[in-house]
Amino acid sequence: MSKKNILILCTGNSCRSQMAEGILRHLYGDHYEVYSAGTHPLTVNLQAITVMKEINIDISHHYSKSVTAIKDIMFDVVITVCGNAQENCPVISGDHKTLHWGFDDPVGQSMDCFREVRDLILEKFKTCNKELQS
Repeated sequence: MSKKNILILCTGNSCRSQMAEGILRHLYGDHYEVYSAGTHPLTVNLQAITVMKEINIDISHHYSKSVTAIKDIMFDVVITVCGNAQENCPVISGDHKTLHWGFDDPVGQSMDCFREVRDLILEKFKTCNKELQS
């Protein structure tokens, strides 16, 4: 059985979607091919990299991508993790399930705020496997 392709989409592809990609790969990498992209990509946030290392997930090799960089991939599930990406979600080709799981943007906030968002993403993704498979 082939793996489902999952896209995690946010505006900058610098923080929330990068953490979500790392967490989803860590939890379910045997089941899914996980990608992330942004509608207006920036660089990967160093604080996001740091808080992910704290839970032994290395996203230091990740890089921000535009949705145009992954346009040829047929996704089974598209997850938006910020309101702006949900509102401005580009047309992603193919027949896919779309989910919105919004998380506050920790950029410009304290490390504790980054940890809180990371932990919220982790808890959501620990319980989402059935929803992703359906």
